[in-house]
Amino acid sequence: MPVSLSERTASDPQSGLSRTKALALALLCAGGVLAAGVVHGQVSSVRAPAVGTLTRDAAPGYAGSTACAGCHAVEGAAWAKSQHARAMQPATTGSVLGNFGETRAEHFGSQARFSSKDGAFFVQTEGKDGKSADFAVDYTFGVEPLQQYLTTLPDGRMQVLPYAWDTRTKDAGGQRWIHLYPDEAIPPGDALHWTGAQQNWNFMCADCHSTAVRKGYDAAANRFSTTYSEISVGCESCHGPGAGHVAWAKGGRSGDLSTKGFASVAAKRPAPDWTPDPATGSPAHGVSRPVGDEVETCGTCHSRRGQFAEGWQPGKPLADFYRPSFLTPDLFEADGQMRDEVFNYASFLQSKMHAKGVVCSDCHDPHGGKLKADGSEVCSQCHMPQKFAAAGHTGHATGAGQPDCVSCHMPSRTYMVVDPRHDHGFRIPRPDLSMSLGTPNACNDCHRDKPAAWAAGAVERWHGPVRKGGQTYAAAFHAAASGQPEARALLLQVAKDSQAPAIARGTALLMLENRPSVEVEAAMVRGLSDPDPMVRVAALGGLRTLPQEQRWRRGSAGLVDPVRAVRLQAAVTLAEGPPATASDAERRAFAGAAAEYVAAERFNADRAESRSNLGQFFARQGRMAEAEQEYLAALNLAFAVAPRVDLADLYRTLGREAEAELLLRQTISIDPRAAGPRHALGLALIRAKRYPEALEALRRASELEPTQPRYAYVYAVALESTGRAAEAAGILEKALEASPSDMQVLGKLLQSAMRAGDIGRALPLADRLRMLLPDDPSVGQLAGQLKAAAGKLAPK
Repeated sequence: MPVSLSERTASDPQSGLSRTKALALALLCAGGVLAAGVVHGQVSSVRAPAVGTLTRDAAPGYAGSTACAGCHAVEGAAWAKSQHARAMQPATTGSVLGNFGETRAEHFGSQARFSSKDGAFFVQTEGKDGKSADFAVDYTFGVEPLQQYLTTLPDGRMQVLPYAWDTRTKDAGGQRWIHLYPDEAIPPGDALHWTGAQQNWNFMCADCHSTAVRKGYDAAANRFSTTYSEISVGCESCHGPGAGHVAWAKGGRSGDLSTKGFASVAAKRPAPDWTPDPATGSPAHGVSRPVGDEVETCGTCHSRRGQFAEGWQPGKPLADFYRPSFLTPDLFEADGQMRDEVFNYASFLQSKMHAKGVVCSDCHDPHGGKLKADGSEVCSQCHMPQKFAAAGHTGHATGAGQPDCVSCHMPSRTYMVVDPRHDHGFRIPRPDLSMSLGTPNACNDCHRDKPAAWAAGAVERWHGPVRKGGQTYAAAFHAAASGQPEARALLLQVAKDSQAPAIARGTALLMLENRPSVEVEAAMVRGLSDPDPMVRVAALGGLRTLPQEQRWRRGSAGLVDPVRAVRLQAAVTLAEGPPATASDAERRAFAGAAAEYVAAERFNADRAESRSNLGQFFARQGRMAEAEQEYLAALNLAFAVAPRVDLADLYRTLGREAEAELLLRQTISIDPRAAGPRHALGLALIRAKRYPEALEALRRASELEPTQPRYAYVYAVALESTGRAAEAAGILEKALEASPSDMQVLGKLLQSAMRAGDIGRALPLADRLRMLLPDDPSVGQLAGQLKAAAGKLAPK
């Protein structure tokens, strides 16, 4: 996913993949080496080494999984059968599972033909130019429940071809070609077309499906020379470079027994005791969890995160190299259940299991990848089946075909058309929240013919009226996502709750950023010293609304935080630089963090969003020429609306209004459905005093994106200035309905109601504004005056 430190992500439906994923994830990919393989339509004479062996590009210190198996035969045999070992393989008759026997597929009129010749495999489909051509399959990509195929382009980009083979049995609906965007056309030039950046293996996929990947992007040439030590996910993906360990084993096994020749190892928790307490049926105690433990090792890949550096090794903090996602509404339901494809880590961080010190290998064999016991039997390692597999707990009869631990506490969602994934939040089903907030629940996943109220009543009969569970933030996150005025108070409760998962506390701070108050600032300050680095990241982000000197006073300590993700966020928050009163040490700290931030975005210089981020960063520092170059680089990499609007705004700042207007009009012509450039154009036309044209641009922007209150507000102000006050009021009322907490819209409507003497309308608006501005005495005073006036007008 994009590493963009000011992430722009969007959601996608459960079944299949949607174009809204264009700024976030695209296909789940595997990796390969671009020095080997095929070029468009031609088979290369160079093939990648076999699975388990080192490539010629392996960095010093790596040994390869085959070397490990010499001593660790049992683990090696389990790994060889795992999906990790087969995450990516050279395309051969032994690895290719799809039917390439002159079969065909069609998707929205786009034709594809699958063929083979002399041991090579080809997909004939439309290329970037829209013309049909043969593309040689370089590598296979995954095995179950689907297999994808990769081809290499002349510039070193490896792309995921648009069709995947459903490897399930025919009885299960498989053994067919499927398109991973089944419900929409993806023509050439679309952000999600297989030749585009969103289907690019080098950035999107390689780091998690091969070992020790080095992206090797040359920004000047716009080419890749990506390498890795091992074609698939080998032993050293998790254990780090193993040559030192091999030498230690062969050299008498002397020296530091805690590392055994490895440069670093994952931090270990204290020995746990998972013996169930007979009174509760579950273990009585947990254990502490060190930084850089096994869960973080798995989380480097089994998470929705952005990468900003290479070189992670076990024991190092995940946030030194990756920025994990928060529980934002594009990715998660309000109660924290997975909505988009989020890969387990964030879900598990919310769980009581994580809080108790459970690690992935307590349930999963780390080498074979299989559960340590079948189905819910794995739960019986810690939880007494006599208590939890009984009808008194489940409310269902026992036996085959009945609900079990997994179906009730790990509901699944299907991604990539055919791939069901289980939520690792281990939450208690809450159909009552489905009634009040619209979140899904495990009960109605099965009982689809029943309403949530029916399921909630059943749960209450079995377990009483008090709902239990550790995830208590659904109401707060729902209020924030729907713009309710009470969101601030609810989010503050979550942020202050020491028992809430750190990821929830961080998300609460993130959502408080645009809800300023003295109490919110105090919560941000507390978050700056939180033990969890992502809470500190969120708190630093929340300081961005403060004046520059206040921001510096609160956030400058983050510039020297021990975790890189925190330092990067501090650099962004304080991008304008140190104030005149800053010490030499503080200036050096900012320079160091700013350099790290630039390097982090340069690491992803192949992405338009990263170049745009640098443009914003340089512009805030007054480095306008450099900012312009970054925005132009973003435009050259891909068509994206945001950097075009940002560049137009830079031109406005520099007084280059004609260039700004031209750029915005070009953007509109390419993407007529984009609201941002129309809104920016409207403002430019107002500055040029071309009011009729401006009104039309602002109108279209507000229509195209009705959930953006700023567009409606500006359009309404423009309408009012031309004497169309009634029309403006209607626009604002609709905007308030969509965004109940937008202070600009509220303030404008309140002003209009006061001017008209409409106390009945003004009073609820003032009350709502008072909730949003608790520290502004004038708003409270106005609300009190309106209430008194309304009382006098009330009939006796």
